[in-house]
Amino acid sequence: MQAPPPDRHRNGLGSVPPSPVVHSTKERQASMVRFALLFPGQGAQFVGMGRALAAANPTAAACFVEADELLGFSLSTLCFSGPESELNDTANAQPAIFVASMAAWRALYPTGSPLPRPSAIAGHSLGFYSALVAAGALSFADALRLVRARGLAMHAAGSLAPGGMLAILGLPRATVEQLCQETAAATAGVITIANDNCPGQIVVAGDQHALAHVTERILAQPGSLPPTPLKVSVAPHTPLMHAALGEFMEIVAETPIAAPKLPVLGNVSADWLISADAVADELRAQLTSEVRWSASMRRLVDHEIAAVIEVGPGKVLTGLMRVIDRRVARFNFGDDPAELPSLYNLLI
Repeated sequence: MQAPPPDRHRNGLGSVPPSPVVHSTKERQASMVRFALLFPGQGAQFVGMGRALAAANPTAAACFVEADELLGFSLSTLCFSGPESELNDTANAQPAIFVASMAAWRALYPTGSPLPRPSAIAGHSLGFYSALVAAGALSFADALRLVRARGLAMHAAGSLAPGGMLAILGLPRATVEQLCQETAAATAGVITIANDNCPGQIVVAGDQHALAHVTERILAQPGSLPPTPLKVSVAPHTPLMHAALGEFMEIVAETPIAAPKLPVLGNVSADWLISADAVADELRAQLTSEVRWSASMRRLVDHEIAAVIEVGPGKVLTGLMRVIDRRVARFNFGDDPAELPSLYNLLI
């Protein structure tokens, strides 16, 4: 689950602009050489996503039509018109974000696209599935089937073992780890780091009693900010997901997976996945393991990536990258077809 990048005016780290831009000729030249695609995760959904792009771009529109046929219901209507309560249900939000991201990716990279291939690809949690399609490790149809199964499994896990998530701003990772350990010992509950998103933002997840307890401990820290509850009733990337993983794991085992054709980063390993077996291992581990996003993005920087393009709804990941390393140029392409020509001008 994504949370917005930390508000630096609140935690003393500075400000994060909503629409990152390139500021110099040098950055533009660098971005044309080595850039990465980033795909968003759950929390990026909103009613209306993909509608403008599908109306203007036949390739994007065809992606939604294909998804509707594969799923057997009108996911496109849910994306374009809601209702919001149904779109936000994790069983629907996950395929919806995936398809909206894939529609944007197909619009960006249609058959015969003049754009150069990205030097790397990464996706945050659910966005990892979009990244695998873009890297050639999964087909669109197989990834959609997996994402739908993942959403249903998480929905079921939330019913069997209700939980939630908290975004914690401004505290060091070591402090958050210690507070989680103390809370787990005091409550005999489940509480752990779920997402290490960027310096100044860590998301923890667990059962509701443990979340309430850790909130009290955080507020007792000198100068701490109140943690922000995320709009989710499950605890992904924790042991609470074990409750409903059986059927999902069977589907993963039956899914054809290829070695990635482009460099793709795993969430759990925060390292390059170069074989089909490595991808399968990552898929099996991801739902119950921490998303190491900050470490993944630093791996991109080490890979000499000069620019990132967030492909899909929202602008959370480019905001996080600004906190992680502001030297990296940041672009977004999701729902606005007018953004496409400027991206082509910058990258070709």
